[in-house]
Amino acid sequence: MHGAVHKPGAMPLRPLSLGQIYDAAFRIIRFNPKATVGSAVLVAAVAMALPVLVVGVLTWTVGLTYDPSATTIDDEDLVGYVVAYGSYAVAALLQGIGLILVTGMVVHVTAAAAVGRRLSLGEAWAATRGRRWRLVGLAVVLGLATLLILAIYAALVVVVVLTTSTLVSVLVIVLSVPVLIAVMAWFWIRVYYLPVPALMLEDLGVVASIARGYRLTRGGFWRILGIALLTVLIGGVAGQVLGVPFTIAGTVGSLAVGDDLALFVTILFTALAQVASTAFVAPFGATVTSLQYLDQRMRKEAYDVELMRQAGVLSS
Repeated sequence: MHGAVHKPGAMPLRPLSLGQIYDAAFRIIRFNPKATVGSAVLVAAVAMALPVLVVGVLTWTVGLTYDPSATTIDDEDLVGYVVAYGSYAVAALLQGIGLILVTGMVVHVTAAAAVGRRLSLGEAWAATRGRRWRLVGLAVVLGLATLLILAIYAALVVVVVLTTSTLVSVLVIVLSVPVLIAVMAWFWIRVYYLPVPALMLEDLGVVASIARGYRLTRGGFWRILGIALLTVLIGGVAGQVLGVPFTIAGTVGSLAVGDDLALFVTILFTALAQVASTAFVAPFGATVTSLQYLDQRMRKEAYDVELMRQAGVLSS
C-alpha cells in the first residue's frame, strides 16, 4: 500500500520523513489557526491575566513598589516580588493544566487534517468530550512518575554524599549524570511521549494508553527521539524570539515609569511574552507529537489504509 502516494489532507498517507512531518505540522496550524494557535493563546491569556490583575489591583490599592535599578532588595520590594512571582507561578500551573486540554484538541485537529477535514475550535473541543478527565489523570500520572525518578536519583546522591568521601561523591555524581540523562530520554520517548494521542484517538484508559505508547515506540526510539529533540529546540528558539521583544519592552518600561508602576509593567510584559511564546510552542509541539503517533501507526499497523478509508480514497 505504501507504493501509491495519497494525500487527501495535510500529509501523505504513508510513513513520514522529517520534512513531511514538519511540513504537515505547519500546514495544520496554518489551516486550523483557531483550534491550534487560538486555543493555546486563549488558555495562556486567561492564565496570565491572573498575575497581571493581582499586581495591578495591589499596585493601585496598597502601592506595591519595585525599584528595577536597585542593587539591594528592601522589605517593600521583597513583598512585591513574592506577590508578583507567586501569582505568576500559580498562573503557570493553571496554564499547564489548560494546555493539557489544548494538546488533546490538537490531536483531534491533526487526525482530521490527515484525511482532509478542518476542525473549528468548538468542534475540536467537542471531540475531547468523555476523555478530558482521563487526559488530566494521564498528565498527573506521568508527572508523578517523572518526579519519582528524579526523587530516587536525588536520594541516592544524598546517600552517597553522606556516606562516602568527597572524591567518591564527585566521581559518582559526574558518572551518574549521563546515566540519569539516558534514563530520562528513554522514559520521555517510551513512556511519556505518545500516550496522549493514543488516549484521545483510541478507546483507552490512562494505564492502557501508556502501554499503547510504549508499544508504538518499540523499534523507532532513535528516530522519534531525534525528531522530538529537534522539535523542542525549534520551539525553544522560536519561543525566545517571540518573547524577547516583550521582555525588552518590559525592562525598558519598568525603568521609565518609576518605582510605583515598575512592578506592574514588568509582570504585564512578562505575561505577554509568555502568551506570545505559547502561541507557537504549544500547538507546534502537540502537532508534531500527534503526527509521530500517526506515523508510527502507519509504519507498524498499516494505519494509512484506515486513513484512506476515512478520507474516501478507498472504499470500505
